[in-house]
Amino acid sequence: MAGSGGSLSRSGLRGREAELEELQTLIASVARTGSGALTLIRGEPGIGKSTLLAEAAARAGAAGFSVGLGKADELHHIVPLSSLAACILHGDQPLLSGDAFADLARNHDQRIWLVERLAEAIEARAGSVPVLIALDDVQWADPLSRFALKQLPTRLRTSPVLWMLTGRQEPAGPAEEVVAAATGELPAVTVPLGPLSGAAIGQLADDTLGAAVDERVRDLLDGAGGNPFLAVEMLAGLRTAGASGEPVHPGLVVGVRGRLGSLQPSTLRFLQMGAVLGRRFGFPEAAALCGQPPTTLIAALEEAVRAGLLDDDGDHLVFRHDLLRQAVYVDIPPSARKALHREAAKHLVSAGHQPIDTVPHILKGALPGDEEAVTLLRRAADDVLPVTPGLAADLMTRALELVPPARPLNFVVGEQAIVCLTRAGRNREALSTGDRLLAFRPPLEAFSRLQAALGGTLWNMDLVDELRRRAETALAVGGAAPEVGARLAALRALALSRGHDLVAAREAGENTLRDAIAIGDREAHVLALFGLGEIALNAGENAIALERFTALSAVDSAFLPEEIVAYQHLDDFESSERLLQAAGNAGSPRQAMLLWAQAQHHLGLGRLDDAEADFVTMERLEEDVQVPVQQLNSRVIRSQIALLRGDREAARQHLTAALERLVIKPNPGNTAAVRFLEAVLAEDEGDIGLAIDKIRQVQEKGPFMRWRLLRTWVDSAIRVALRGADQGLAEDLAAQAQAHAERNPAVPTATGIAAQALGLVNKDLAMLERSVALLKASPRPLVRAAASADLGQALLAAGRKGEAAAALTHAHATFAESGAHAAATRVQRDLGGAEAAGRRSATRQRPVQGWDALTASEKKIARLVAEGHTNRSAADLLVVSPHTVNTHLTSAFRKLSVNSRVQLANLVMALRDD
Repeated sequence: MAGSGGSLSRSGLRGREAELEELQTLIASVARTGSGALTLIRGEPGIGKSTLLAEAAARAGAAGFSVGLGKADELHHIVPLSSLAACILHGDQPLLSGDAFADLARNHDQRIWLVERLAEAIEARAGSVPVLIALDDVQWADPLSRFALKQLPTRLRTSPVLWMLTGRQEPAGPAEEVVAAATGELPAVTVPLGPLSGAAIGQLADDTLGAAVDERVRDLLDGAGGNPFLAVEMLAGLRTAGASGEPVHPGLVVGVRGRLGSLQPSTLRFLQMGAVLGRRFGFPEAAALCGQPPTTLIAALEEAVRAGLLDDDGDHLVFRHDLLRQAVYVDIPPSARKALHREAAKHLVSAGHQPIDTVPHILKGALPGDEEAVTLLRRAADDVLPVTPGLAADLMTRALELVPPARPLNFVVGEQAIVCLTRAGRNREALSTGDRLLAFRPPLEAFSRLQAALGGTLWNMDLVDELRRRAETALAVGGAAPEVGARLAALRALALSRGHDLVAAREAGENTLRDAIAIGDREAHVLALFGLGEIALNAGENAIALERFTALSAVDSAFLPEEIVAYQHLDDFESSERLLQAAGNAGSPRQAMLLWAQAQHHLGLGRLDDAEADFVTMERLEEDVQVPVQQLNSRVIRSQIALLRGDREAARQHLTAALERLVIKPNPGNTAAVRFLEAVLAEDEGDIGLAIDKIRQVQEKGPFMRWRLLRTWVDSAIRVALRGADQGLAEDLAAQAQAHAERNPAVPTATGIAAQALGLVNKDLAMLERSVALLKASPRPLVRAAASADLGQALLAAGRKGEAAAALTHAHATFAESGAHAAATRVQRDLGGAEAAGRRSATRQRPVQGWDALTASEKKIARLVAEGHTNRSAADLLVVSPHTVNTHLTSAFRKLSVNSRVQLANLVMALRDD
């Protein structure tokens, strides 16, 4: 920590030898092992965190690290990614150029995408040298930087990246959140800084005043309480007092006041204006707040620098320590502070700064009725909504508080607040905000706009009956602008997609689409196409669903995942893969939903390991952004995958997780999905009565669920019904499969499963043979294997053992290749009955540790990483998401008991040598 004069180069390190040694050990460990680590230096203000961080960064640089060192700022803690930008853009070899960073932030506006691109840049640098990313005062990091800090250390744990943060002692602050996210995933060390010993404080005195420090001074330093910054300031004040003959009272604020008291009034005013602007501020902005031309304040600036209060880095002025700024700031009367902050916001706007730069001052200085402040908050919320919707929601909530309820502006601001709250996943808050505004009886146009804004909220909350009721009410009362009327009509059609009369829903959707196109309203257009796509899916009309979703993704690329899944429903996995690859290269604004589509792609092609990894990754990303959409359905499918593998314990665990999520979102679709899973598990455990009861519950949850849930699982349900001698249920399910095939005559999976269902229900061997023949054109191996197994059992019962053995052998091989070991084992038992032991191959479960424990995808990725590929380049080669590569790689590291890419490369090379 530098002082106002004298040799204080080591003062901040006095008494910190043990902590510095701990950081030195961590630096050496990351360099030696090639794996990541995180450390938090924690302590009260002035305790020496910044100086220790700077010394550690210097030592890391001397050890060959690429170092990025930055500092978060109290009054700039809102600008998205501003805190991490300081670490990434500064230093001798910045991780990203300023232009590259600006392009990144300008062209792609989603949190997950941004973090992944940052990870790629850091990973690429770490491929040649170890990297240190050090951020001071993380408690003031902006929301997007905090989000990134909770993701990046874990994402980069297999690379030599050391994260070093400093933060104040806060039990549940941002620093603790970052550490908690890393704990258990990589070494995470907290280094607490306590008060310095009396001996260390004495050394500080010697550094400043020389060896002849009398007892009076040492007694005075006891008032610092072991805080090095307070001690240094007292010592600097003593030295100033020695020159002027003025006494100095113990304590920082008093000490600083003593130093300020010797300054010219113009210098003191200049410092106060700077303190309002923040620890780091521009000279012209401070001059503007002073109401003077900058040229007249040069003398004041020079005096402030000479006094050791400010540093001048050439671009900005910086208070030498946060505590100095705070000491100056608290001497400004509170009412004056508020007015100055509001004035600061005005000057920043006039100087061309972005609205988000003015927000900290508006939050401190705006008063109710300040419409200019409301306008700036609204513009800032628009700017940050794509990357930090939570911040946008906070800004709009504050804007709404500034508008008196009786003013028309209240409804305009409220509409925007509802949208932001909904985007942030704060649906209940959005609904209560909307209802509170509606209670003021707004004009008809405002009433319609608020109800339209609440449409997305109600859809997210699965309150489709309430959505339909509100949309119909708003349409009935009239007074809406044409575009708002079109949106309300589209929301009504979307709500009808969950009802029984899908013919009426389709008619409503098509009328709405025509109106939206005629009016030219993009939002209504998107809503209408999405509703029509949902209606087609719920009616089992897959070709029409594809047509709607293709048109939708052309209007809004965010809906590409829906188009991809629609292709899969038509058995067109080539188009699905093409679009997945294109989306991976371009970057999707809905990364979690894209992973859902990718998981469905792998599941359909029988790649259970890859599908499982995609579902795991998708769940993690949804948890990261706190917007759960497919969490429950993912757990249902993962449970079914576990049963196919023979892992009943995991299947039960996934059911438990699905039930927990059902409590949160108990809509008919989620309820039916969980009930069907319960049926599958009950059948696996031998409780046929319970299984049949659960399947009946699924059938009662609405006709649309029949097409969505049992599209490829209806054969399992029929087998349960037949085992329980419930012929009526079996026939109902077979009729359902037949109806689905009639709706999709060009889809081999649909027509093949319909034939399989009839063959099972009627014990019709010829129909089962037809099913197998039809399914030869299906790209879904698990569906083909199930049909072959059914045929083999029927042939076996008919005494045609040779043909049965052929069918069962094919089923066994297909199940085993997909990793469906339990299903393969069941077929193997039937093969024994077919007397085909000589043609059988044992179904071997993978071990849990070692190279043989890795899945095929994990082995591919391990080899690619060992060859030097990054997550991105490996993902491009394998046509998967980098997020999925990370999931596979994490699993491989765990199974191989390695912690870094270097160790992995050594292991892979050793295997090749063998």
